[in-house]
Amino acid sequence: MSRSVVYTSSPLLASRTPAWRSKFIVAVIALGFVGLVARAAYIQVFANQFFQKQGEVRFARTLELASNRGRILDRNGLILASSVPVPSIWASPEDLDRDPVKIAQLAKLLEMPLSELNKKLENESKSFVWLKRQVDNSVALEVAALKLDGVYKRTEYKRQYPEGEAAAHVVGFTNIEDKGQEGIELAFNKDLSGHNGSRRIIKDRLGRAVEDVGEKILPVDGPDLQLSIDSKVQSFAYQKLRDAVQVNKAKAGSVVVLDAITGEVLALANYPSYSPAKRVHMSGEQLRNRALTDTFEPGSVIKPFTVGLALDTGRVTPQSLIDTGSGKFNMSGSTISDSHPNGVLTVEGVIQKSSNIGTTKIAMQMPAREMWELFSNAGFGQKPEISFPGAVSGRLRPYKTWRPIEQATMSYGYGLSASLFQIARSYTVFTNDGQIIPATMLKSSEPAVGAQVLSARTAAQVRKMLQMAAGPGGTGQKAQTIGYSVGGKSGTAIKQAGKGYGVAGNRKYRGWFVGMAPIDKPRIIVAVMIDEPTAGQYYGGAVAAPVFSEVVQQTLRMMNVAPDMAVKPQIVANAEAESL
Repeated sequence: MSRSVVYTSSPLLASRTPAWRSKFIVAVIALGFVGLVARAAYIQVFANQFFQKQGEVRFARTLELASNRGRILDRNGLILASSVPVPSIWASPEDLDRDPVKIAQLAKLLEMPLSELNKKLENESKSFVWLKRQVDNSVALEVAALKLDGVYKRTEYKRQYPEGEAAAHVVGFTNIEDKGQEGIELAFNKDLSGHNGSRRIIKDRLGRAVEDVGEKILPVDGPDLQLSIDSKVQSFAYQKLRDAVQVNKAKAGSVVVLDAITGEVLALANYPSYSPAKRVHMSGEQLRNRALTDTFEPGSVIKPFTVGLALDTGRVTPQSLIDTGSGKFNMSGSTISDSHPNGVLTVEGVIQKSSNIGTTKIAMQMPAREMWELFSNAGFGQKPEISFPGAVSGRLRPYKTWRPIEQATMSYGYGLSASLFQIARSYTVFTNDGQIIPATMLKSSEPAVGAQVLSARTAAQVRKMLQMAAGPGGTGQKAQTIGYSVGGKSGTAIKQAGKGYGVAGNRKYRGWFVGMAPIDKPRIIVAVMIDEPTAGQYYGGAVAAPVFSEVVQQTLRMMNVAPDMAVKPQIVANAEAESL
């Protein structure tokens, strides 16, 4: 039988418990409660933001809602650049299902080495990593079909450029982040960019969105931008330039078409070019916007300004006689030459025959300061005020440093430098009654307001001389068009090679032509440059003037300008006419 225990008589219960022990136990319990209260206060009051942030990191996500970049339109509303939605693939490594078979399939679909994909996914503490951006819709559907947890699709926008190579140097392009990198995309990046929206969500333990938190911020699309460019003129000018470069086996070429009344740029093209949407293996030669960035000695296209100044100041008249002698003229120990002996010429004849000697003799009647002021007022030596990246100022030295021989060479375009764009704009002096007008890449319906450089009478006189230069007996006969009167000036320059111009037989040339049409009331200015032609001809009147002719005729037709000539010109250019 078990022995019964009488607890009341147990010696253990009968023993006296120390008072401190019960107090200690109560104190420990009280201290525990105080600790819990302190911890609760710390979590809910003092460190509340920290713990909320940690909770959000684990269960909350902010999803960016992409905005659509504004379109770039030509003057007629045709699209030059637009954004289209495309899927991009991203992953959350911390939520990823690391099934090796599915991972290998994912790498194959994304066309990337498995090692590269694993490297992107190796940091399991990350909540976001791009796997591949801007993939085809078919690829995105196949990725979704894998049903791989932790791999998601996000809609982004990719730029498309319908005009391709023809308008590449105007429009430019954006990077993968949809930020402008070149051309109009860069110049007007802030204007075109929209504002992304956002959506805050709570995830469950499987990574699924279960609840929206807070207010959704909707994206704001960027506004459209309308340019002065006419895409049809741009495309035609590019094609004719490309053909000329290839036929003449040239290094490169550029063409600029300006509205002579508003200063709008109707076309600006360069060759070689590139495809803005496919920039694989793109070189600097393709990327360079030569019409704005490349400078060269303008040569004979400066002569109308020198003669215009002499006419404006009353030093000569169009019929004043200038003796150019046998084609050689010695000045300060240097010889100035004409391509052919011209004897005595009128001032009109100096421009028509493009006489260096005649221009020099006219220039030396004027102070260097007056010539410098005229060139400067015509935009030389100054950066064009145009909303476009890469435009350069060229070079025009202060007149105080000019020696007499330098003043002479500058009168016919040597000793200063300018871009083709600057040259094209400078000729607005002759199309706008002596005023130079600002050029713009944006559409404008109002006539431009310019600054007076020469008198209206002088501008008209020079236009007549330019018509003679592009007509029978002139240096630019190949600039003639069917139905429209034209005027312009050719130019040819030997390219500098080191400190000199190379030796005969091994020289490199640049030929160009700049002019206007119709001649009485000019509507357009066209400037063409062919760099290093090597197919046998290199004079501007031979390699650049034909491009001018085709571009002028097509552009005026597109602009619905009525022909001002009823008779088709029958011009047969001879070797002498192609001299400059």
